[in-house]
Amino acid sequence: MKLIVGLGNPGAVYADSRHNVGFLVVKALSRIHKTSLKRDKFSSAFIVKINIGDKAVVVAIPVTFMNLSGIAVAALLKKYKIALSNLLVVCDDLDIEFGRIRIKPKGSSAGHRGIKSIIDSVGSDKFCRLRIGVGRPPANVEPSDFVLSPFSRQEKKYIPEVVELSCDCCRAWVSQGIVETMNIFNTKEK
Repeated sequence: MKLIVGLGNPGAVYADSRHNVGFLVVKALSRIHKTSLKRDKFSSAFIVKINIGDKAVVVAIPVTFMNLSGIAVAALLKKYKIALSNLLVVCDDLDIEFGRIRIKPKGSSAGHRGIKSIIDSVGSDKFCRLRIGVGRPPANVEPSDFVLSPFSRQEKKYIPEVVELSCDCCRAWVSQGIVETMNIFNTKEK
């Protein structure tokens, strides 16, 4: 079994923010598979089990705030007895150009507090992450304010395409593994 977790902040006030792009991807995966996320009190997350090819996958969005994402992720890993190598975390990234995606097998938090919370909670950075570029903030805007702000009107036109590409990447990770998925999705043409 594999686990795909989309990061974000709960609540309507954050729903359209750059920080919630991970939520958008997991919700889209749920819709594609004609299911809906349901609250799982044990793990502090909304979850649903889907099949991608012949593989069982739990997709989830934590109901904790971004900085406490590790609580939900650790509980899900324990509940379903999933190894860290079978975890994919989907999150925003300020250091990647808007609309581009990068998948990697492990690494530091790079300042992302949701990823840091997961690393702290599971005691390792050896889990995959799909980073979705939200671009850099303007010079006069703090990064923390920028990620909590909504996408611009121009950016919103491309969000469905970015989410679709990210869903394709998640499905490839499940069916083909991290190395092949990196070869497909970490190219400059995407």
